[in-house]
Amino acid sequence: MRQRAALVLAFLAVVLVLAGAVWRYGYVKGLDQLDARGQADLALAGDRLVGQLQRYRDLAVLMADHPQIKAQLAGTDAQATARLLQEVADKTAALDVAVLDRSGRVRVAAQNEFPRDMSGQAHVQRALRGALGWGHGPGLPLTKRAFYHAAPVFDAAGQVQGAVVVITDLNGIDYNWRGTNPAAFFTDDQGIVYISNRSELLFWQRPEGMAGLVPPVGAAPEFSETHPGGHEVWHLGWGRYLPGDALHLTRELPVIGMRGEVLLDVSQVQAFALSQALAVAALCLAFGSLLFLAAERRRALAGANVQLEGRVAERTLALRETNAKLLREAAEREEAQKALRRAQDDLVQAGKLSALGQMSAGISHELNQPLMAIRSFAENAVQFVERGVPERATENLTRISDMARRMGRIIQNLRAFARQENGPQENVDLGAVLQSALDLTQGHIEDAGVRLEYEPADRPLMVRGGEVRLGQVFVNLITNAVDAMAASEVKTLTVTINDADPLTVNFRDTGPGIEMPDKVFDPFYTTKSVGSTGGMGLGLSISYGIVQSFGGQISGSNMPQGGALFSVTLERSIEGAKAA
Repeated sequence: MRQRAALVLAFLAVVLVLAGAVWRYGYVKGLDQLDARGQADLALAGDRLVGQLQRYRDLAVLMADHPQIKAQLAGTDAQATARLLQEVADKTAALDVAVLDRSGRVRVAAQNEFPRDMSGQAHVQRALRGALGWGHGPGLPLTKRAFYHAAPVFDAAGQVQGAVVVITDLNGIDYNWRGTNPAAFFTDDQGIVYISNRSELLFWQRPEGMAGLVPPVGAAPEFSETHPGGHEVWHLGWGRYLPGDALHLTRELPVIGMRGEVLLDVSQVQAFALSQALAVAALCLAFGSLLFLAAERRRALAGANVQLEGRVAERTLALRETNAKLLREAAEREEAQKALRRAQDDLVQAGKLSALGQMSAGISHELNQPLMAIRSFAENAVQFVERGVPERATENLTRISDMARRMGRIIQNLRAFARQENGPQENVDLGAVLQSALDLTQGHIEDAGVRLEYEPADRPLMVRGGEVRLGQVFVNLITNAVDAMAASEVKTLTVTINDADPLTVNFRDTGPGIEMPDKVFDPFYTTKSVGSTGGMGLGLSISYGIVQSFGGQISGSNMPQGGALFSVTLERSIEGAKAA
């Protein structure tokens, strides 16, 4: 009896260790995926903050060249300059704009929010030395959070005549972010939170050597951290607006001298890992129970056989009945095993059908463009034959053959996906792929009355990717841009290649812009109307996945002068990097 109990306890311990290992593996893998998504969210939040602050830097540079500012530093009427600064502050939503002389003293300001002597501030000293200065400072009468941009003012001889300083109210920067997910905040070199989409985090600090954010006044909230799989997970107790367990990610923003940080809720990752561990534990327990029952049955049969040896003659009939019963049970168990195997085969087939069903929309989207091109080229070839222009018909038939080969490559990628394999990446000529996409969409561009501005690269630009999938991304972006300009008076599509690091292809249109930039790459999100040109909202989502599979990035934004800008960043191939 004790031996049985020891075996049961040992088996339970093994099941517990195995379930814990499965939970740990699933948890770490889930954190890896969450880390990848969180890095993208953090990069987007950082780019948005830098972009908003850079506007005020440009304002300071622009004002530094204003004739009235230079005249004021030369000793003219300060009232006219004050009115100018007030008008600029009102129109740009700047908290204050001031003009400083060579000594760093304020000569005139729009709101008089500045201290009269700013010579001791680092950004002012930098501007007075002839460079752009920036930084955040202590609270002012109208705000506790201010960001400064200082630009030098040069005289005709190129000497620093003074400086223009623009104050930005950070309350106006992050006000529209409040409550958005995930929880993000930006800290300075001292660890003080200056900008956040959670107001309860403002002015909190994580001192060096302490695990946790500590408010300036009062006790520190409950805080601990762990590092599963190399990830930093914070265990918080800071209210319902912040996750209890969060993955902590950071990103340096040297352009503004801050660090971006984000807290991502890991509850779903934990729940999924727990469900995996429980499923494995349940399977192990079920299997162990069957083994235990089988062992007990064999033990009982062994005992019965010992007793039957002395009474073989007397119990022959009972033994035959017992054997018959065992045979029936064996047959039933074999039938049960066959049914189990059939059920497993059905589940595998159902999984394949489910995957194919999920891919059906993508398959339709991938094959639609080549089919339309084949149809168009075939109709044109017939017309050329009727007109007696066989060389043009031959050209169209050649293009039809190319399109057929392209569809074959698409189907090959689909077959690789069905086998759960990734299509092999190769070195492709970016200019050739882009030119092919423009050729495919030339008729659509001309029918829509769109003017194309494109200057091909003067040399081959080799990048990592797949010719068919990369061409599909470009075709999707071009057709989307053309459709977006359907109601625009000026229809211009500008395609440029930025041969720098990183290598970027930009598609800029003159349409109405992107209504919701943060959702433009979500599946089934579309702004097209239902009809012949309507979309299912999968094009940009598929393009996003394709570009990421190449190790690149794709982003969409609105231009200040109107229209949308989509940028595709790609990795150079080894040969392309050496050539660059």
